[in-house]
Amino acid sequence: MKPPVFDYVRPSTIAEALALREEHGDDAVFLAGGQSLMPALNFRLAAPQLLIDLNRIPALSAVDVDGDGSLVAGAMCRHRFFETSELVAERLPLASGAMGSLAHVAVRNRGTIGGSLCHADPSAEWPALCLACDAAMVLQGSRGTRRVAAEDFSLGLFTTALAPGELLTAVVFPAWPRRRGWGFQEVSRRLGDFALVGVACVVDLDTDDECTSARIVVFGATDRPALQPAAASLLQGRRPSDDDVRRAAARARDEVDCRFDHHASAEYRGRLVEALTARALAQALRSAAAAR
Repeated sequence: MKPPVFDYVRPSTIAEALALREEHGDDAVFLAGGQSLMPALNFRLAAPQLLIDLNRIPALSAVDVDGDGSLVAGAMCRHRFFETSELVAERLPLASGAMGSLAHVAVRNRGTIGGSLCHADPSAEWPALCLACDAAMVLQGSRGTRRVAAEDFSLGLFTTALAPGELLTAVVFPAWPRRRGWGFQEVSRRLGDFALVGVACVVDLDTDDECTSARIVVFGATDRPALQPAAASLLQGRRPSDDDVRRAAARARDEVDCRFDHHASAEYRGRLVEALTARALAQALRSAAAAR
């Protein structure tokens, strides 16, 4: 398959990219890593008249640590960077640990965090990871810059809070507490496939090993990643036991209205929600207990 004919530009600044998008409107699209857009072009599912390549904009690939300890990652940061960076391993270990489950190395070498978030596939890892970490998206357009919480960014199947002409420029991850543990589990039919169901979670413990907060995110089971506050509440204010983990996992299954498709039934996805939540929470509790 070959893509339809299109014009191609490579701006060197965010301002130039936004100006081009405003000039050409819906006839133009931004190109990041191309792992989703290029197949769509080849299958004629998309037919833009102009591709605005973001790969020559240095500001979109920058990674910084703010004064409050937040990690700020440019939207063009590759998946492979998160997988191999010592900075990420120290300040965002959930992302570092989860990257091995994202597609294959060839895809991780080219794919970007921003491209994945804006594509908003319900089975993708990045929207769930950002939600588990309570991250914020930095969106920039001709009218200025705004921040959108991860919980409000993914709106549904391939749908986000991006307004027409806006560009996701960075993702801000709050500082990682010292006694925070993480868990990540997913099931796919083949290595590198999108997840049938996945669970990402973080658990914070105090000095007495009591759970002060927890965030549990289920993805792949519905049309967008979903927090499970009812399940998380069963862990908070106590030293979580194996029974607490089992109850939280069962509550997550009860709270998620799983979708069905030709890959898996709703019942099977529901069972995966429970099993993977239990595994991810156990993993998070072990890593939090070890972080003294």
